[in-house]
Amino acid sequence: MIKVIIAGAAGRMGQRIAHMVNIHPQLTIAAAFEAEGNPAIGRDVGELALGQKNGVLIEPGLESVIDKGDVIIDFTFHAATMGFARIAAKKNVAMVIGTTGLTEENLAELAELAKNFPCVQAPNMSVCVNVLFKLVKKTAAILGDDFDIEIVEAHHNKKKDAPSGTALKLGELAAEGVNRKLAEVGVFERNGIIGERKAGEIGISTIRAADIVGEHTVYFAGPGERIELTHRAHSRDHFAKGATTAAAWLVGRPNGIYTMFDVLGLQDL
Repeated sequence: MIKVIIAGAAGRMGQRIAHMVNIHPQLTIAAAFEAEGNPAIGRDVGELALGQKNGVLIEPGLESVIDKGDVIIDFTFHAATMGFARIAAKKNVAMVIGTTGLTEENLAELAELAKNFPCVQAPNMSVCVNVLFKLVKKTAAILGDDFDIEIVEAHHNKKKDAPSGTALKLGELAAEGVNRKLAEVGVFERNGIIGERKAGEIGISTIRAADIVGEHTVYFAGPGERIELTHRAHSRDHFAKGATTAAAWLVGRPNGIYTMFDVLGLQDL
């Protein structure tokens, strides 16, 4: 069995990851941790997330559990994630990163660190979202410059980063499909008298409300018609399931950065 270390085990995603690890035929929960001072430290992760004790207690910090597992699954916060990656690199422990909000500098450092450990890093672990990524790039390439591209994303009111990592990835792929760069054509805020929409813009709009798990719609609007490609998450379980699929796939791979396209065999589609 592949031994999994769960980061942020007391959080909403951490608990769903524990559930999905528990039912995965190749994985077992070996360790779980939270930040120093978290009130969940010392609690049994099975009792917290699964409804019955499994003997794995939530411990303070990754360093206290790093030697217990084969792979870390992390959906915490970008600043914390980079600290975990540095530890994983020193110990050559595989890591699955679903954390969003990583900066270009973070990603560059992660690529360098991953020379010392295998890592799956993706803004979204969902199988369907990764299919959507492929569809968006292909649709943009087919429709070309005659269609305006707009992205709207919605999440719960506790989400800390905006736009979502998924929305940014959708924007990047749509831009690639029409030979543009999101950094040059992305528009993330519109307010006041903004004038006509500039040719080639890709707009990304953000909604934060109540308990929305996650919704993303990409609009391709042309003369007299439009296509809308939408993904709606009904629960966090599909993110957690994708992460466990990635963890089982990753252990034993050569060092380096992988994506969910690699995990799902979508790279060449």
